[in-house]
This record gives sequence, C-alpha cells and structure tokens, in this order.
Amino acid sequence: MLSLHQLRCFLATYETGSLTAAAEQLGYAQPSVSEQIRALEKTLKTTLFRRVGRGVVPTTVADSLRPHAEATLAAAEEARRAVASVTALETGTIRFGMFGTARLYAGAGLVADVLARHPGVRVELIGQNSTDVQDDLRRGRIEAAMIAVTAAESEGMEVIPVARDELVYISADPQAIQSPVTAQRLANASLVMPETTWRATDSTRIVLRQMLHEAGRNPQTRIEVEDVETAVELVGLGLADSVIPRGAAEQLLPRLAPHAGFVSLRPRQFDTFAIVHRAGATLSPAARLMIEIATKRIQEIADPVHPR
Repeated sequence: MLSLHQLRCFLATYETGSLTAAAEQLGYAQPSVSEQIRALEKTLKTTLFRRVGRGVVPTTVADSLRPHAEATLAAAEEARRAVASVTALETGTIRFGMFGTARLYAGAGLVADVLARHPGVRVELIGQNSTDVQDDLRRGRIEAAMIAVTAAESEGMEVIPVARDELVYISADPQAIQSPVTAQRLANASLVMPETTWRATDSTRIVLRQMLHEAGRNPQTRIEVEDVETAVELVGLGLADSVIPRGAAEQLLPRLAPHAGFVSLRPRQFDTFAIVHRAGATLSPAARLMIEIATKRIQEIADPVHPR
C-alpha cells in the first residue's frame, strides 16, 4: 500500500539522484530508503529509477509521479498544521516565507509584531530569493509567503499583490544620478548586481532585462554578488553602480554607502510584492496572522496595491 513515507523517500531520491544522499537527507539508513523505493515500485507495478554508476536516474514514470507526490505530501502537511493550529499561536512555531530583500523592509519589525501579540511562539522567516520561497510553498514546507512577483507565476499558487516599490539606480558618482537613467545609459553602465544564484529568475533582473530588450540593448554586469548589502557596499566604494528597490536603497545607503545616492530609471520601473500561498489552501491562524502583519508592514514602506 502506498504510504507518505514511501513518497518522502521517492522525492528525496529524485531530488538527490542517489539513494545514499537521499538517506542522508532524511536521516535514514540507506537500506531503509532502498526498501521503501522497492515497495513503492511494487505497489505501482513499475520502475521508478535506473541505476547509473553510483547514482540513480528517474524514469519517465518517476517524472510523472513527482508533482503528485509533492502535492500529496503538501496536503498531508496542511492537514497536520490544521490539527495543530489551535495551539500554534500560543506555544508553537510560526513559519513564513520572505525573500531576502523583503526582510530589509519588514523582517525585524514583523517578528517584533508577532512576538508582541504572542510572546510564547517561535518564529521562522524562511527563504533567500523568491524562487526559493515558491519552491518551499510548492513542496508544502511553508503555508504562505511574501515574494517579489513577475508576469509568470507558479501554477497552482494564489498570488495577491499588496505593494510595489520603484527600482532605482544607485551610484557614488554624483554625475551618474543627476538625471533619470535611460536604457541606453543602463546598458553602458558598470554594474554590480545581487542575487547571482537566481539571476535567471530574480524579479528585479527580469524587469531590467525587459526594459533593455525593449530598447534593443542587452544587460551586462561587471560584478555579481549574492546579497544586496554587498552590492551596496561595492557601490559605496565606487567600484560599480547598481539597481535595487527604493526601499532597500533608503534602508541601506545611509549605513553602507553614505556618500552614494539614487535616481529613478526612465521610464520608471517597479518590483511588485505579493502574498502567495497554494491555491485553495485552508490557511492556519498562524499563516493568516503573518499575512496580516507582513502586508501592513510592507505597505507602510512601499506603495500599497489594493486587490480588486
């Protein structure tokens, strides 16, 4: 009979491409994972993995099973949370997804607001980039999150825009920020950009690529870094310029690059922040609390967007 335990072992093996790595990820013995995979294959009457060297390669059947396994485990986790939600706001752990830059706007204040209302809880803010956070949502590791959104959103997610923030050009060179920066100037600029691991899916970069492509130009960077703080510090050192949300600029420039300033792009460009959760999900009181407080916090700093 198919079990949640078998599906967890299946997904871990699928993601890692190794029974040994899957066992390490789950904290099981390798023979236990192998046994669960064999039992699942017997139940489904099919082969899910082929051995290749020291690893395994998923079959097309495994590719088809993966989204259903993820959805099943996410539903099971949602059911578990629903049962635990009665006490979660008093003594439990509240988890909420929030991409890296958003924490500059609301992270510490969000935690402080939650603890002021429910001093007995434990709080986890999860995620580095919106892509990571959406992946955690899809897999059921968190119920809800605040992310930066683009035109293409994950299927099966409910996306509720709540605020938008202007993208601004930051520089330590006063000449560079005397007037709004056009696509031509941006294409010729020496830039440092954060979120290098997620450069293909980062919302700010997607907006900039579209702006430049519409002008027939290609984006390029001189320096790539992971976090926005490092990018701002490099701008402060005069080694490059950057484009970041205005809220982040107002938070970080006085502290990390006090001699730098910012100016709008021409035409003006924006990042949109949204609350996201699985479509049709019944949210726990903890998730609803985090959504309420996070929305209030972000709308105090960025321009509110009110859903129709």
